[in-house]
Amino acid sequence: MKHGTRTALPDMVVHVRRDTDDPTGPRVGLIITKRVGSAVDRHRVARRLRHVVRPMLTALHPCDQVVIRALPSSRRVSSAWLEQQVRTGLQRAVDGAGTDR
Repeated sequence: MKHGTRTALPDMVVHVRRDTDDPTGPRVGLIITKRVGSAVDRHRVARRLRHVVRPMLTALHPCDQVVIRALPSSRRVSSAWLEQQVRTGLQRAVDGAGTDR
């Protein structure tokens, strides 16, 4: 994302942008590159992240656009640790996102 707020965490990077022109969200995208591991590892990380993010969607503003980029270390951590990092990353990024960035 060129605009918005980025929060770096040990196993992921969370980007949040508030787009007031598009209140159809919130929208969440995942980036899981080949550096994370094999196709099986990448798919497992994506499933775990989707499962962790789903209950948090209600706390997001309808204009929020979120991108979560998994880092290679994300395949070795527990789902509870991923959940804690996503929650922290979203909180930090949303607090800094403002209205028109």
